[in-house]
Amino acid sequence: MIITKQKPIEEILAAIKDAGKVFLAGCSLCATTCRTGGEKELKKLEKLLKANNKEVTGSVVLDPACNMLEVKRFCRKYRAVIDESDAVLSLACGGGTQAVSEALEGVRVYPGNNTLFQGEITKLTLQGGRFEQRCSLCGDCMLGETGGICPVTCCPKALLNGPCGGAKDGKCEIDKNMNCAWLLIYKNLKERGAISNMKTIHEPKDHSVNSNPQSLDI
Repeated sequence: MIITKQKPIEEILAAIKDAGKVFLAGCSLCATTCRTGGEKELKKLEKLLKANNKEVTGSVVLDPACNMLEVKRFCRKYRAVIDESDAVLSLACGGGTQAVSEALEGVRVYPGNNTLFQGEITKLTLQGGRFEQRCSLCGDCMLGETGGICPVTCCPKALLNGPCGGAKDGKCEIDKNMNCAWLLIYKNLKERGAISNMKTIHEPKDHSVNSNPQSLDI
């Protein structure tokens, strides 16, 4: 999932300082799970905006915001009220915000969230949660060779060919609280009887497979 963090209200207000009427758009998937763009977050933000003399003309939680077909349906349904608004504030990820902006040609769309990384949910409670980055979307996956652990993402140095030698007591020299990714890879490969994978020399990543922007027809 795409991990987002809501921008400070001061930054949001500075961005929409010239907008008296604001429409809010959230996302039912990633932003809702991160508690940055679901129903509760939209209502909370609406109260903060009203307390700062902003009129909220309406709100919607897109299902999801990154689905252009859904966004276009939203635009048709809410176009009249959006045209009466000075701006749209998106509490989706960067992709969802761009989809809304593209569909609402001529309308000012501002991001209410910062998009951080693609990650996994490792803890989720009523008060909050923890999300950890596990994939860098490099376009050239090697998880089958590294025991299901990505060295590109989980190793701060993105080493492709084994540990650097700086680990101590199983911890990374970059971050003493972080386990050495390559020691974890070694452990996983050993448990799976695939320790010989450690002898494979991996060529540098071909970053051209992950050039931006990208599109895919299936």
